[in-house]
Amino acid sequence: MVYICKYRCFTVVNKEEFYNCNFLSFSYDTKVNYSIFVFPFRYIFMNIERLKTAFANYKESSLFGRYIHLEHIEPLLKSLSDTIEVTVIGRSENNAPIYMTRLGNGKKKLLYWSQMHGNESTTTKAVFDFINTLIAADNEISSTVLENCSLYIIPILNPDGAKAYTRLNYNSVDLNRDAQDLTQKESVVLKKVIDELQPDFAFNLHGQRTIFSAGETNASAIVSFLSAAGDQERSISPSRKIAMEVIAEMNTILQQCIPDSVGRYDDGFNINCTGDTMEFRGIPTVLFEAGHYPTDYDREKTRALIYYSLISSALYLASNTVTGDQFEAYFTIPENEKCFYDIIIREVLLEGEIVDIGVQYEEKLIENEVKFIPKVAEIGNLEKKFGHREIFGKKRAIRYYNDVVEIVREVVLPKITLDFEIFSLELSKS
Repeated sequence: MVYICKYRCFTVVNKEEFYNCNFLSFSYDTKVNYSIFVFPFRYIFMNIERLKTAFANYKESSLFGRYIHLEHIEPLLKSLSDTIEVTVIGRSENNAPIYMTRLGNGKKKLLYWSQMHGNESTTTKAVFDFINTLIAADNEISSTVLENCSLYIIPILNPDGAKAYTRLNYNSVDLNRDAQDLTQKESVVLKKVIDELQPDFAFNLHGQRTIFSAGETNASAIVSFLSAAGDQERSISPSRKIAMEVIAEMNTILQQCIPDSVGRYDDGFNINCTGDTMEFRGIPTVLFEAGHYPTDYDREKTRALIYYSLISSALYLASNTVTGDQFEAYFTIPENEKCFYDIIIREVLLEGEIVDIGVQYEEKLIENEVKFIPKVAEIGNLEKKFGHREIFGKKRAIRYYNDVVEIVREVVLPKITLDFEIFSLELSKS
């Protein structure tokens, strides 16, 4: 059976998939054996199983883990330059090239930038998965997006920070606080692109720490979004409504695979932040925050979720005139809270008191590999906090493994003993 919707013909692999499409109306012509259905375009493509299949097919296998910098992506960009436009749009403070790719010939201009913070690399991996999908032949996702949109993608805005695996740039400046002063070359490069391009929509791609929960719950904020405010009053402007509607669409998709684990980032106004400046200028902008999927410290599962979000948002913008009328669903997403530690050791005897100990991993670049160093972050009553891993002390005495280091805040704590039982707090290889 071939089904014809108001947008294009498609073949349904199984009946259940089609019946789940929530069509609005249909008619059937018995002479030629076809049906005409009218339903929202997104239901053709937004089935989560199709997105999973696409990710498996187009994932960029050369990128893995947390340490991603120019030496990893330049061979990919060189290969892509035979297919799409790849240009150097400027240089960093340490004279590293800043690249931008261009795909599509549609009227809607979409601008993306990743790794504004050098140690936030998950979205960069997903960006290359996204590009691989868009350049693939005989791909309905690609044809729909590229016919309707022109995409401009800066895969690493902060190449010096990426190389050093730091949030800051070469001059120890947070580029996401430099949107007004423009003291850094990277900030000037981005502003020039925005001024010349005048994008219809922008994607500001980041990563977030493991401490965040989706609301005051034990659900990790695996992915978070924000439609930034453009003034102190946090006014819900037309451009914010458009961004909110797109976020609501992505949330609908993600709820199918990470229910209750999507968060909404704080929208406190700071004109020095890039997203706030974009909204102040009336450009709909979505902030992505790639967060922590349980045990996934390489952020490979989160990478897939960011990919689903990039695909679903691009398709939604390509296939609809987004007015912001559906913005209210954005506010059903719970606000991020700081409810997590990487590890909580509960109810242990320390210096005569029963306490909980919160441990947080500090990420350090050691010999070109990101190491996760367990450090004591808090000692006290952590009854209202959650651990991505929890160890139950059962009121046993806790000691540093070799019994020569005092357990206090900020101490590195690779191993502990509870009475005579040994526990490693080091992160095991995934």
